[in-house]
Amino acid sequence: MEAEFDTVAEWTAKVAADLGPDYHIPAGCRGSGSPAALDWLIEHTELAAGLRLLDCGAGVGGPAAYAAQAVSVHPVLVEPEAGACRAAHTLFGHPVLQAQAAALPLADNGFDAAWCLGVLCTTPNQLGLLQELHRVVRPGGRIGLLAFVAHREIPREEFDGNHFPTPERLTQLVDAAHLIVEQQLCTADLPAIPDGWNERVAAVDEALADRYGHKRAWQLAEEQSGKIGDLLGDGGLTGELLILRHE
Repeated sequence: MEAEFDTVAEWTAKVAADLGPDYHIPAGCRGSGSPAALDWLIEHTELAAGLRLLDCGAGVGGPAAYAAQAVSVHPVLVEPEAGACRAAHTLFGHPVLQAQAAALPLADNGFDAAWCLGVLCTTPNQLGLLQELHRVVRPGGRIGLLAFVAHREIPREEFDGNHFPTPERLTQLVDAAHLIVEQQLCTADLPAIPDGWNERVAAVDEALADRYGHKRAWQLAEEQSGKIGDLLGDGGLTGELLILRHE
């Protein structure tokens, strides 16, 4: 987790800054969102100009920046890794707080909506995370979640720092947090990613590999990403987009 979301996050910001503004959002969304997924989240969390969006576990900040560009929301980012916080501020300039998702330093009912993308499986306190999102989003607001869900036994020792819930466990967590699933979509059912987006991501990946491929942090992050990609490919994991609201 530290390799990917701290060290590699800062490298990503440096590469994207050098490549230019057209690369910032695709670089910031590596592993956390495609245009189709983000458009689906914008629609179903009912984002609109002037609303306050919390991106919890924001990483480099690409999804929040995409939403701000698309519909003029006001995002606030929360991210536990210092390197990712610095990277998000460098690329996008939105407010960033360094904090754990299960202990948000934010007031009750302070946001119109929240996103939490690819974060649930990275924290052992999954119920605490969902309870905090429930607390900080106003009644009537929506929570957009991207969860990686396990459909068979996945050895934890092979995925250091990941805690993939089963479908049944995800349902239990949502219920225990007093939330309701309003919409759900498997990421495999989303439209294809546009060629231009893929080309920009590929350029970022190539530059990162050229500059930092010899570094252990890059190798660890790529190894973990490759394993998760294999599981998504063979159905051991699925990416699930959910829209949650208060009971």
